[in-house]
Amino acid sequence: MRERNSRELAGLLGAELTGDGDVPIGPDVVIDSRAVTPGCLFVAMPGVRVDGHDFAAAAVEAGAAAVLVSREVPVGVPQLVVADPALALARLATAVVADATASGLVTIGITGSSGKTSTKDLLAQVLATVGETVAPVGSFNNEIGVPLTATRVGPTTRYLVSEMGARGIGHIGWLCRIVPPQVGVVVNIGHAHLGEFGSVETIAQAKGELVEALPASGWAVLNADDEQVRTMAGRTSARLAAFGVDAEPDFGELRVWASDVQADLLERARFRLHAAGAAFGEAVVELQVTGRHQVGNALAAAAVALTQGLSLAQVATGLTQAVARSHWRMELTARPDGLLVVNDAYNANPDSMQAALQTLACLRQPDGRLLAVLGDMLELGDGAAAAHRDIGALAARLGVDHLIAVGDFAADLVAGASADGLHAQIAADREQAAELAAAWLRPPDVVLVKASRGLALEHVAELLLADLTGTPGEG
Repeated sequence: MRERNSRELAGLLGAELTGDGDVPIGPDVVIDSRAVTPGCLFVAMPGVRVDGHDFAAAAVEAGAAAVLVSREVPVGVPQLVVADPALALARLATAVVADATASGLVTIGITGSSGKTSTKDLLAQVLATVGETVAPVGSFNNEIGVPLTATRVGPTTRYLVSEMGARGIGHIGWLCRIVPPQVGVVVNIGHAHLGEFGSVETIAQAKGELVEALPASGWAVLNADDEQVRTMAGRTSARLAAFGVDAEPDFGELRVWASDVQADLLERARFRLHAAGAAFGEAVVELQVTGRHQVGNALAAAAVALTQGLSLAQVATGLTQAVARSHWRMELTARPDGLLVVNDAYNANPDSMQAALQTLACLRQPDGRLLAVLGDMLELGDGAAAAHRDIGALAARLGVDHLIAVGDFAADLVAGASADGLHAQIAADREQAAELAAAWLRPPDVVLVKASRGLALEHVAELLLADLTGTPGEG
């Protein structure tokens, strides 16, 4: 945000100001006392496990110029006292975005059941080749992450890319009121959070709130290969752009697709990028990220960039140069001895688990074997046990040589795998999973580590990478 004094900021947020009203604040806004920069605003977020108010003094000592709080704390800087710091943060973000939009900022929202973080990372790197771009690090896609990212917008920012997640109907609509999108991307509709939503149709209803929020002058970028996403064309007044793998979409003012998709030994896709309609032509893209499923994410990013006037050559170059930015998402690391570790432990649902296992199957090295260390896919509701059995069976059908399962649904993963002839075993915890994996693996094997965030299975990948190197590997 642009620098404001404490009196101006208090008026903007409707806050009660205690302390000097002329103190300059900004440009940074933080919620973590470890991320404080000189002159920043520290927002004391209340939480279940920790309360930001307890860290306000440490934030001030580190250089925060003011604190946004729900109750006064013993610090010697201006305090902006509000009923709800989270809502005040959202109000600040809305003001920052409104100011910047009036000066030409383009706001882009991305949602989907899986792949939205990878799409966001690819898109941000493409757009950054032509203008200053702000995008979240990792998956800052909720009611805190979206506004916090928006406060990073400054006077020279040209693009703001917001990743938008949902846990229920109305969530994305609310995020769109904080950061009104001019371009909205729906990557796909899958089974993530099925237990909370109840049905895929309800998930689609929630995700479609993004395209409903678009202005008529904006762009809705839709996955033509996903029937639930295709139908969203009727829910928006915005201009339509469609992307699809293998075939030209049959709708959209702008149509983007791929052909001649191939992959190298590390499953990095090379393909011919095509565009027709509002932009046209073709160019070759050679992705640096792992997994053929990344082609669809790259096409979504390409479609957005083309709506913003980038040439096909600029888009292809940007995609070819883009690297994996967010940790624990198909993060492939080769140990010095030749063992490959695929750390995809940030999150999991049936769709992303399928994509990861398919990638694992394609990564098999000559004379090497495949190991899957899998944990629970959370928030799937009544169908969770069956979904885990299906994933175990899929691992067997794809030719995985061994499976180690962790978590409450480990027995279901093992049951599904064993029924199709795959040898599988249950680990009591992450540490035992790492021990079992280390004992089984030998170069040039490949191991995939994947589960929902709550299981923190990245610890297994880190232990395996430290097995020979002494320190965790870096992707």
